[in-house]
Amino acid sequence: MSPGDRRPIGVFDSGIGGLSVLAALRAELPAEDFVYFADTGHAPYGERGADYVVERTRAVAAGLIEGERIKALVVACNTATAAAIHLLRAELPGFPLVGVEPALKPAVAASRTGRIAVLATRGTVTSRKFELLREGFAAQAEFSIVACDGLAQAIEDGEPGRIAELCARYVAQAGRFGTRPGEIDTLVLGCTHYPFVAAELRRHTGDDVRFIETGVPVALQTRRLLAAAGTLAPAGDADGAATGRGGVRLMGTGDPAALRAAAIRWLPGSRG
Repeated sequence: MSPGDRRPIGVFDSGIGGLSVLAALRAELPAEDFVYFADTGHAPYGERGADYVVERTRAVAAGLIEGERIKALVVACNTATAAAIHLLRAELPGFPLVGVEPALKPAVAASRTGRIAVLATRGTVTSRKFELLREGFAAQAEFSIVACDGLAQAIEDGEPGRIAELCARYVAQAGRFGTRPGEIDTLVLGCTHYPFVAAELRRHTGDDVRFIETGVPVALQTRRLLAAAGTLAPAGDADGAATGRGGVRLMGTGDPAALRAAAIRWLPGSRG
């Protein structure tokens, strides 16, 4: 494919959480078109078995590659990445694939106390991929890992009371936050939904705790892969208009109106 490839980039999540990654992608790659697929009709992934998540990830990837002719796929879901990204890479050799994972490496670099909390779905924290990731940094920091059952779904459903209750519960489970020795000074948001409730989480951690998420590193990696493949859209064409000019197409298996409303709320500059 020649330079200036105008095919869209696919972005996939079990629901609206991947909009936080899409926002970072649009900021880094303003000339690119995107197709965002929310598999809301089959969510939540984080509390389902790995086989189910693999099946859905394969199905969505095939639909976007064959039906939407995407030139790259960002699996903007920690649970799907943990369960299926290695299989997609084996089945799609050479196709640009980017996954997300809890950002332990930047958290270790940011922490001064050496104590880090990770909030993520059960599907992520119980995966072999996450176990290997944590083992790789075990000598550099102490991790408090919390499986946040129900939080992603509460965010999907827009339930403020439930969100507040779960945020308070899971931050308390993680341990004592602060900047003194022995306290947790860094919090990894290990699900793409969680940046949307960062303000609620910060009510319980305090303002001095660093929050680490994955959107910017994912966007930079996507740029690197497209540049290597020679398929970046011409940078000078970004004007937020139609195909090849920073557009976003929303797709999914749930309520289209709910997805549009979420995009208007969470995606800067979106008109749904």
